[in-house]
Amino acid sequence: MKTNYDIIVVGGGHAGCEAASAAARLGSQTLLITMDMTKFAQMSCNPAVGGVAKGQIVREIDALGGQMGQVTDRSTIQFRMLNRSKGPAMWSPRAQCDKQLFSALWRETLENTPNLSLWQDAVTGLLVENEYATGVVTALGVRFTARAVILTNGTFLNGLMHVGRAQTAGGRSGDAPSYGLSEQLASLGFEVSRMKTGTPARIDGRTINFDVLESQPGDENPEKFSFNTDIQPVKNQIPCYLVYTSAEVHDTLRTGFADSPLFNGTIRGIGPRYCPSIEDKLRTFADKESHQLFLEPEGRNTHEYYLNGFSSSLPWEVQFAALRKIHGLENAQLYRPGYAIEYDFFPPTQLIHTLETKLIHNLYFAGQINGTTGYEEAGAQGLMAGINAHLKLQGAEPLILRRDEAYIGVLIDDLVTKGVDEPYRMFTSRAEYRILLRQDNADLRLTPIGHKIGLVDDKKFADFAQKKSCVESLISFVREQGVGPAEIDTYLKERNSAPLTQKRKLFDLILRNEITISDLSVHFSPLETFIQESNISKEVIEEAEIQIKYKGYIERERFIADKILRLENIRIHPDFDFNALHSLSTEARQKLTRIRPQTIGQASRIPGVSPADINVLLVYFGR
Repeated sequence: MKTNYDIIVVGGGHAGCEAASAAARLGSQTLLITMDMTKFAQMSCNPAVGGVAKGQIVREIDALGGQMGQVTDRSTIQFRMLNRSKGPAMWSPRAQCDKQLFSALWRETLENTPNLSLWQDAVTGLLVENEYATGVVTALGVRFTARAVILTNGTFLNGLMHVGRAQTAGGRSGDAPSYGLSEQLASLGFEVSRMKTGTPARIDGRTINFDVLESQPGDENPEKFSFNTDIQPVKNQIPCYLVYTSAEVHDTLRTGFADSPLFNGTIRGIGPRYCPSIEDKLRTFADKESHQLFLEPEGRNTHEYYLNGFSSSLPWEVQFAALRKIHGLENAQLYRPGYAIEYDFFPPTQLIHTLETKLIHNLYFAGQINGTTGYEEAGAQGLMAGINAHLKLQGAEPLILRRDEAYIGVLIDDLVTKGVDEPYRMFTSRAEYRILLRQDNADLRLTPIGHKIGLVDDKKFADFAQKKSCVESLISFVREQGVGPAEIDTYLKERNSAPLTQKRKLFDLILRNEITISDLSVHFSPLETFIQESNISKEVIEEAEIQIKYKGYIERERFIADKILRLENIRIHPDFDFNALHSLSTEARQKLTRIRPQTIGQASRIPGVSPADINVLLVYFGR
């Protein structure tokens, strides 16, 4: 049996699948080791992909040549574009998925990826020689060697699950934990800490009274994540439902607080601020008498439902009693209760931007092992770790996305520069350049990069080039095409828009908030004819319209980003002695020495490093 590879990926979750797929498709002989081959990219918690900022990340993964977007589209049972009432920087795609199909499609994808081998086993140790990762040892005693190793262990490292006072060892419900790696990495000098996450009870849909619940359907004209033109949007969508807690529900939950591992000191791991358990919500928002929850199907061919917003580690009896006091769930039966899980992670300031560790060469961390939460954040890290491990083995320049290029760039820079003090999840507010990093233009930003490194094939790149050309030609047409008052004033009156006093370009009309290209084409035949003859799609129309309406904002943000980019171009030698610069504050010297930023720009984002400290560095480096 083959036991020697270029790259070994440990863990078959969202990070591991993207890492292994990317490395193998780029040409590295890759081995993916997972404890259960029936659970690739398992949706351990919410059976959905995307959401605010997360949806942008998935479109970026797809634009670079990753797989999450395509797998999501092929398993979607409901699609919604969130925040349509806000500006396009906030629009965020979200898909409810068939949980079992999602995992099955990932397995199909991996099993048909050239250069990729699979092995079902638990990794219990790393092989390290002269500060280089050289392979792994498994529970079955197999020694696999490699030139690089990527760890994507999720919540499995010393995983411990809690339901009330009951504790069970495990990486998630029904799965064993992973032992040995944390202890070995700690002995090698890595800092190890603990985090906590949780999940709600799963409910038998046959016992839910849907007739009294408020239905939440998908979009009337659903879109999709992938830019792949061969994939079509979902048909026959399945609704989700809104439900609400009450004072009675809250009173029932409070009866279990004494047995809550969150409150009695049993759980010591850091929990997520932005996805708290229901008991956390009752403590934090004690004056609220009701919380909105989302009842979501786990697939087309199952009765299992997920109660989003009701994560809990309370005793199962308390969870059950409280659920039955929710309107519509009076007769609910459980498949299993909610639980909390504690697991080991490694503070990500121990990594460089390629996600390679600083202590051990050719060893990469990706996903929840870095203190993040969410499938999307994990998938993005896995993709970048797989790409960069391959590039390093080829002696090529690494791929490091800037903060003005991608949410993925923001994510990784935040992790390695600022670290985490709670499970990290992406928000649009974390990005300084939201208007540049929209979900609609992820392909325009990143597909050329994906094609250059070899992850985006020629067909997909040709489709991208065609779309880009159509956007440019549509914008050019409306810039040049004039329209007079007699041709358009009736339509403008219908839209409560000011009438024309003279002939104007279509571009000027589209700048008005109340005017859209689609509407305008219905009332102005030259535009409609151009769109039809040029075979311009709805996606192209939307992209062109955003570029027109937000042109001033986009240019201003681009100008600011370019100014700040100058700091990113000033490199700092890896062995630079910050302690020798006594003009720096003591805190700055300590933080800079610990994190070892690679550029002045990165140094400027380290908490505790002041603008005055950055000026000292600029003076020293002659800038």
